[in-house]
Amino acid sequence: MRNPRDFAKPLAIGAPDPTLEVPVRPSRMIHFFDASNEKMAAKVPDMAKQADILLGNLEDAVPVDKKEAARDGLVRVAKEVDFGETALWTRVNSLESPW
Repeated sequence: MRNPRDFAKPLAIGAPDPTLEVPVRPSRMIHFFDASNEKMAAKVPDMAKQADILLGNLEDAVPVDKKEAARDGLVRVAKEVDFGETALWTRVNSLESPW
């Protein structure tokens, strides 16, 4: 078993030093939200403070009669909310879908 102190040492002669810092910010928590639901969309600013990623769901979880409202709501949320370090993602239906 390797000694933990050895993890920062190169593994071979001439090899670069191992990376000691994480090169990207890890994503540990994703909150899904339905932007067609005004009550849920109103909570997005508070959710942005807690989550690493907010995901506006436009896929199967959104009923067909609310698809357009969800798209419009997601665009509105994206323009109005200060997400800080939180990423905003979206899920969409497949390309051959009418949605």
